[in-house]
Amino acid sequence: MELFSFYNVENLFLPDPIPKHKLDPTRSGLRNWDERKYKNKLHKISHVFHLMKEENGVLPFMIGLSEVSGRKVLEDLVQMEPFNSEYGIVHYNSMDERKVDVAFLYDKTKVEIIDSETITFFFEINNKNTENYDTTRDVLYSKVRYKGETVNIFIAHLPSKREKDINRPKRSFILNEIRGRIMNIVNEEKEHVILCGDFNENPDDENLVKILYDDEHGKVLENPFQQLFSTRNYSTFHYKSGLLFDQIILSKSLFNDNNVLSFLNAEVFSSEKISSHRRNFEGRPFRTYAGTRYLGGYSDHFPVFVKFKSF
Repeated sequence: MELFSFYNVENLFLPDPIPKHKLDPTRSGLRNWDERKYKNKLHKISHVFHLMKEENGVLPFMIGLSEVSGRKVLEDLVQMEPFNSEYGIVHYNSMDERKVDVAFLYDKTKVEIIDSETITFFFEINNKNTENYDTTRDVLYSKVRYKGETVNIFIAHLPSKREKDINRPKRSFILNEIRGRIMNIVNEEKEHVILCGDFNENPDDENLVKILYDDEHGKVLENPFQQLFSTRNYSTFHYKSGLLFDQIILSKSLFNDNNVLSFLNAEVFSSEKISSHRRNFEGRPFRTYAGTRYLGGYSDHFPVFVKFKSF
């Protein structure tokens, strides 16, 4: 059995330098983000994967992450238990205004990286001066080999819902571009695809339903998180609303029992041990910050994973 996991880790930044003046802006944008809080955050994230291994018997062999800032935080993370420096890193700095990226971790004893690249998106504001382009987080693409079979991994963190969802057209554009690439891989190259991320949309939103079908309306991808969402499984919350923005979408080939990886089930990893213990927030993720107030938790998202039968 193997696990593939995705986790929005909520602002994993290196500690901020001590500001010269009290009101100076920080690199992280977080309040009093120091070495102690950073070490606690790393410990918390690594502990999540320890718990996942404890409950499922295996550590995820591939992991997509979002809201990480720079490679160094990933290097610090994979040195810790339960990774023990046995996990490789695929990461590129994106042009995101908050300097947060997506990343890919993989078990070096099981997975070989064939190729990787970032897919960058520019949204023009008002003229062709590149300084005025609006940029967002890159989509990370990795082609990997596992037990002789090729798997294409896309990791995304799409623009957020804010200001009456001004970013919806951007999410539509990015997903349409990714869809085109996926259709080519599935139909022409006949290879497996895993698309995961924080999509800032629920599984039943139009954009995420459309991506499952090719131009002839044939279904080429399956989203097991549709079923989870319909049964009120949530990975994050906004005020009173439960949301399932974190999802893992699979090519139909990964549902074939004859492949080296065959889908078993999908889960939101909402363990009580990483949940808030405050009565008003019971069943929600125990987050690191609430606004500017430091809580010392894990993340404002639960991780998600899919379980594969492996031959």
